[in-house]
Amino acid sequence: MRRIRYAVAASLDGYIAGPNGEADWIIMDPAIDFGSFFQQFDTVLVGRRTFETMAQGGNAGMPGMKTFVFSRTLRQRDYPDVTIVAERSKEMLETLRQQSGKDIWLFGGGSLFASLLDAALVDTVEIAVIQYFWAAEFRCSHRPPR
Repeated sequence: MRRIRYAVAASLDGYIAGPNGEADWIIMDPAIDFGSFFQQFDTVLVGRRTFETMAQGGNAGMPGMKTFVFSRTLRQRDYPDVTIVAERSKEMLETLRQQSGKDIWLFGGGSLFASLLDAALVDTVEIAVIQYFWAAEFRCSHRPPR
C-alpha cells in the first residue's frame, strides 16, 4: 500500500507559511538532495490556498507528479492539468493508496493536513525545521520571570 507522507518545512516556532501565505523565508539548502526526495513520489496532495499560491507562480502542478487539489470552490474546467477533489475525499484517497505507485506527498496546507490526520489518512509526518522566528512572536508586553 502506498503511504501518504506529510513532508513540510516549518519554522522553529511552528509556522509553515508567513502571515500572508508566503514561503520565501525557507532557505534552499544546497546540501539537501531535492532530486532524490522528489523521486520518492509520483502524486502530490495540496489544499486550495497552497495551490493558488503555486498557480500564481506559474506552477499549476508538480512536474512529473499527478496533482490533486482539495477545494470546494475551484472548478475542474479551470484547471485541466490537476485533479480537483471537492467531495468524497476519504474514499478517493483510500482508493489512491491501493493503486500501484510511489508514495503520496501531502505538500503544505495545514488545514488539509489536519483534516487528513483526523481521518487517519496520514502515514508519516516529516518536518524539516528551519531556524527562523516570526518577528511578531518576539513582541510581548511582559518580561519573563527571573
